[in-house]
Amino acid sequence: MNLRPMVAANWFYPFPPLQGGTLLKRYKRFFADIELDSGKVITAHCPNTGPMTGICHIGGRVMVSHNPSPKRKLAYTWELAEVNDTVPTWAGTNTALPNRVMKAVLEARLIPDLGDYTAIQPEVRYGHDGKSRIDFLLSRAEGLPPTYLEIKNTTWAKATLALFPDTVTTRGQKHLRELMGLIPKAKAVMVYFINRGDCTHFAPGDEADPTYGDLLRQAITAGVQVLPCRFDITPQGLRYLGLAPLRLDG
Repeated sequence: MNLRPMVAANWFYPFPPLQGGTLLKRYKRFFADIELDSGKVITAHCPNTGPMTGICHIGGRVMVSHNPSPKRKLAYTWELAEVNDTVPTWAGTNTALPNRVMKAVLEARLIPDLGDYTAIQPEVRYGHDGKSRIDFLLSRAEGLPPTYLEIKNTTWAKATLALFPDTVTTRGQKHLRELMGLIPKAKAVMVYFINRGDCTHFAPGDEADPTYGDLLRQAITAGVQVLPCRFDITPQGLRYLGLAPLRLDG
């Protein structure tokens, strides 16, 4: 099933209403103190356990969502950060968002490189011990091997080059090894969700984790398909921009 170009051009993933503010501090990984434009100082949940290299700037412009549920400890969630590496642009800070957005992308069949598939299943167990979970399993026509698809949120950048990872990630290394282990019985895909609109190319973050970079190159040689997906991010929502070219020369 191929998506019509007009549908792809009009595709949009909306945010809930967001409020602007200024980042005062981030601490204990999960907390961020933010002064809203109204002058109110709030503590927001920071759904990003990584170092947030290049996108966490004290005094920088941020956007938060508000969900005052009695089931939540914090009513606000830090969603976006403004970065100024080349020109001012927004980067996504909520690492739970890429999987939700990619589900919508998959349902809309926006990525022709994935080929045809008949069903989309999230969080399916796999691996030699059955303890790992793949982000999405795509079933294909009878007789064709399924597609295992892993997603990595990507926000570190140097100029217009998106980089992953921004720190040593033994978990990420494990995922690459497991994807390689699926071949040739299944199709394995690594998606790098470029969560900022100012990047045109993608490369492994060798400076942060050279082992990961080596494994990624091995995975590509072994047959793992790598899809760096570009998105334009605004306080209103996200638009899919297509795939970014790979740079593997290190």
